[in-house]
Amino acid sequence: MKTRLVEKNYSRGRAGIGQPSLKSGEGTKIEKAITINRSPEELYSFWRQLENLPRFMQRVQSVTQTGDGMSHWIVKTSHDRTLEWDARLIEDKPGQMLSWQSLEGADVDNAGSVWFTPATGGRGTVVKVSMKYSPPGGKFGTMLAKLFGADAEKEMSGDLFRLKSLLETGEIPTTEGQPRGGNK
Repeated sequence: MKTRLVEKNYSRGRAGIGQPSLKSGEGTKIEKAITINRSPEELYSFWRQLENLPRFMQRVQSVTQTGDGMSHWIVKTSHDRTLEWDARLIEDKPGQMLSWQSLEGADVDNAGSVWFTPATGGRGTVVKVSMKYSPPGGKFGTMLAKLFGADAEKEMSGDLFRLKSLLETGEIPTTEGQPRGGNK
């Protein structure tokens, strides 16, 4: 699947809308998918309410929909640094997919899509996220982050697992407050 960067005009008549921040051919691409035992429409509706994203995305502190397909994101890094950006929806197919792109001036340039496809055999929905991002420091910053344990692919997998848990069971499992176990 390719990340779609075809722009749908959500900004008719609005002055001052920024330009996309991630240029074609730039950035690091990651893709992850998970099957969730819910309908595509239900998953799309949950995700489309962007304020729900911090409920399962570990690093996302807040997402505020500012109108006309626009949103403001605040993310906390593994080193307690706060990053912010504005983004806009560039494609929205109800019950099927959403695509977004950060605007010029973003702390982390990013663009991506999330697809909601019925699973074979009618057992749930495959949620597939495809994202490109250009972290501060570019490719060097990405390598440095992996060296120190910050891996975007692992984090995306964890986020999707938390989404699955939340929507299938109503809660996200945690080991917080539990004894470590093992031999003493």
